[in-house]
Amino acid sequence: MSPTKTILVTGCSSGIGAYCARALKADGWRVFVTARSQDDITKLKAESFEAFFLDYRDPVSIKRLVDDVVAATGGTLDALFNNGGYAQPGAVEDLTMEALREQFEANFFGWHDLTRRIMPLMRKQGHGRIIFNSSILGLVPQMWRGAYNASKHAVEGLMTTMRMELLGSGIHVSMINPGAIESKIAVNAAKMADKYLDTENSPHREAYAARLALLRTGGKKGQGKLGPDAVYKVLHHALTSPSPRPHYVVTGPAKLGVALKRILPARWLYALMAKWS
Repeated sequence: MSPTKTILVTGCSSGIGAYCARALKADGWRVFVTARSQDDITKLKAESFEAFFLDYRDPVSIKRLVDDVVAATGGTLDALFNNGGYAQPGAVEDLTMEALREQFEANFFGWHDLTRRIMPLMRKQGHGRIIFNSSILGLVPQMWRGAYNASKHAVEGLMTTMRMELLGSGIHVSMINPGAIESKIAVNAAKMADKYLDTENSPHREAYAARLALLRTGGKKGQGKLGPDAVYKVLHHALTSPSPRPHYVVTGPAKLGVALKRILPARWLYALMAKWS
């Protein structure tokens, strides 16, 4: 009987992280999960998960998490799924430095910190899978999402480089690039808009009124939005395939965006994306 595979999944309070953690557990993985809310951690523990606190913006919590996982496994980990984070909305001219820094701490620097702390385990054992839940917006930008676009483009640049640097090591790096997936990302984005955007004094005030109202109700409906099971399907491939792909684009509209980026002149692409935003 083969030993149980181990994986650390971040951002498991809801949405993609919660679904994938449960699906992995059902598939026989030993799943370590994280959340920021103590209530969410308690609920996850009630489902028999080994659940820990993690805030990507807090390096102390990242170190403590890795120490706890290392202690639980005896110093091994087969896979890491960096998933937690949020989307800071707002026109670029309205983004304060504080808003941009916090977005990058949560979506980029924290991911890198956690990944680097896990790497020695995978180096020592000679194998591992590192999967990043990026976004289609890491490949094709969208209006009003400049901070999020930038953080995901940064992840793409850093981690595709890492994939090349790890060729032949037994450690594989993959990016998942979902389009619209059922989750709380829109509702959480509205909260970050309230925290950082001065909408009343913005030249985009009228546009914000409609867009923030939409975010508070969960974002656009339909338009190719899928359930988190669509992400798990490609995550499973990235974890188990002998040759995992560099990128897994999820949802029809996301795949269309990638195709249009390949065939359209840049100015046409950006004009079209602005119309669709």
